[in-house]
Amino acid sequence: MTSIQSAPVAPAPPVTAPVPPGLNLLRLKLRLQAAVSTEWAFGAAWRLFTTPRRLPEKHWEAAALAGARQFFVPMPAGQVAAYEWNRAGSRTVLLVHGWEHRASFWGVLAQALVAAGFRVVALDAPAHGASYGSRLTLPAYGRAVQAVADTLGEVYAVVAHSLGGATTVGVPVRFNEATGGQLPRLVLLAVPGSTPAVARRFAEMLRLPPAVVARMKRHIREQHGRDAESFSLTHAGPAFPAGRALLLHDEQDASIPFREARDIAAGWPSLDFRATTGLGHNQIMRDPAVLAQIVAFLAE
Repeated sequence: MTSIQSAPVAPAPPVTAPVPPGLNLLRLKLRLQAAVSTEWAFGAAWRLFTTPRRLPEKHWEAAALAGARQFFVPMPAGQVAAYEWNRAGSRTVLLVHGWEHRASFWGVLAQALVAAGFRVVALDAPAHGASYGSRLTLPAYGRAVQAVADTLGEVYAVVAHSLGGATTVGVPVRFNEATGGQLPRLVLLAVPGSTPAVARRFAEMLRLPPAVVARMKRHIREQHGRDAESFSLTHAGPAFPAGRALLLHDEQDASIPFREARDIAAGWPSLDFRATTGLGHNQIMRDPAVLAQIVAFLAE
């Protein structure tokens, strides 16, 4: 049974994930590479960190997109695939998915929003779905979301899950600049509070040596002119120009610890923070009670 509660609530006990097949061999390989060259190990680790798997299509995905119009937005490196439902809808809601998801994962929410009269647009991130590329970073995702947003005209709301929220708010993506630059509504689902914490969990999983982790941090500064922490929602969230913002996060989220949601809410006084139980990281996107909360929040 699921429930939506008002924060604060007690954090759930930590969840121990099983060790993926081949992980011990990968750890050994990276440790040997690091013993020879920090740069060699960094290159291998960074490729892993920025390369999503192209997961097989699930049986329900085709039906999720059946009522959508597919279109493509050109980028310097290729095309971003996007999907539109209810083109005649009175207000536009942009859906931004997480790591190794795609636009079709929003199917049930898209249907609920269309039923409420909204125009709905979702995109496939670079290296996901029908979009170009094989690797993805936060800034690259931000550029893709920006390109799609710029084609839509006035955007009323964004609903973003996990990496999609870190991208939208942390990069950040700019909306409605011709009319003042404010996004009237923002909904965040299961988003990370700390970008360095995401990298730290990756490094701990692979047992990367400190020198390799330090090299990753330096690479981010060199490539983007800013530290990883500057992308964090605990840092960027309060400054994001949203008229109203809603955050939902599950106590049993095994991918993004619940405490990160509490950290975001603690530094963002105007944020409407609600906890769920029993949904984990992904089911929160399609739970009927959560969908009803999102639709009601956007319709207010």
